[in-house]
Amino acid sequence: MAISFTKFFAIPLMLTMCSTIFRSGSSSVFHYPAVFNFGDSNSDTGDLLAGKGFSLPLPYGETYFQSPSSGRFCNGRLIIDFLMEAMGKPHLRAYLESVGRPSFRKGCNYAAGGSTVLPATAASVSPFAFGVQLNQFLHFKDRVLLLRAKGNKKVNKLLPVEKSFKKGVYMFDIGQNDLTAAFYSKTPLDQAIPTILTEFQTGLQRLYENGARHFWIHNTGPLGCLAQNIATFGSDPSKLDEFGCLISHNQAANLFNSQLHALCKTLQSQYVDATVTYVDIYAIKFNLVANYSQLGFEQPIMTCCGYGGPPLNYDNRISCGLTKTLDGKVVTAKGCNDSSKYVNWDGTHYTEAANEYVSSQILTGKYSDPPFSLDHKRPFFLKF
Repeated sequence: MAISFTKFFAIPLMLTMCSTIFRSGSSSVFHYPAVFNFGDSNSDTGDLLAGKGFSLPLPYGETYFQSPSSGRFCNGRLIIDFLMEAMGKPHLRAYLESVGRPSFRKGCNYAAGGSTVLPATAASVSPFAFGVQLNQFLHFKDRVLLLRAKGNKKVNKLLPVEKSFKKGVYMFDIGQNDLTAAFYSKTPLDQAIPTILTEFQTGLQRLYENGARHFWIHNTGPLGCLAQNIATFGSDPSKLDEFGCLISHNQAANLFNSQLHALCKTLQSQYVDATVTYVDIYAIKFNLVANYSQLGFEQPIMTCCGYGGPPLNYDNRISCGLTKTLDGKVVTAKGCNDSSKYVNWDGTHYTEAANEYVSSQILTGKYSDPPFSLDHKRPFFLKF
């Protein structure tokens, strides 16, 4: 069947092909030595758990890592994991993860679940806002250069080389939580979005002034298609579109993305000695929701791991993997039998299968500005 081919053959084949191409041939396969990532739970590989000292329960991590100890808010791999694999690189280690003699030779991940672009408040899930992540990176860079100067070969094997900080890729996937906070606080979007992007631009400028020259920026996805938002704000059917997504939240995401794209265009002309790539994650994810059945999925919005049953299988009183007493009854938010049929994992995050699809589409290059292809113009980190 076409659906089975698309999902279980075509997408893995695309990723495998990219990985093989990127790793084959001459020494010019890679023109960058490391990846430095900043963001929220969409790309957190363990930072929030290490930083706040708590654990995720099963079934988080069960699909690929067989354990929730990876610290990922997913049943398996994230988009950043698939991109690293396609580039022939190991999964990024979280900056705050100190157990197991972590190697940061190929980069470091500062993304932390719940993080925002704007500074954290007392009510924030994560204290590691974008500005803090930047401070962590700058501290990391200073320490690396200091330690490498001492010439300890064993230590140096675990650290990036100095040129990594100029020739490395700086990735960003952040802003979703800022928009969500604006809805809960009822802050007008025409006030919130410029403030968010001004803070973001200030952070990029700091990195540029400290030698960063390759920027890879994801926009935000269709927030209105997340079960958590629909459960909270979508009780009125007139507020939903034909796909069951919240119109207001998707409009907000599109407004944010249009202004983020404009910022990236400005930076492309301003940073004449740098590369700035904007990636339209929204378009990829919305296409997945709108055309889920053709892509081999069965549930575009209902959560795989949750409680309550159709249509959303989501209850904001109980999180994935937990057991609580609700309405006098002991209940558990369990995982579904086959996560590969679901787009949404726990109400706010995507399943590994969905992340794999999104990654395969990123690698086509047609969702990037400037665009690239496997046959011709590629982004700075996919040269061969």
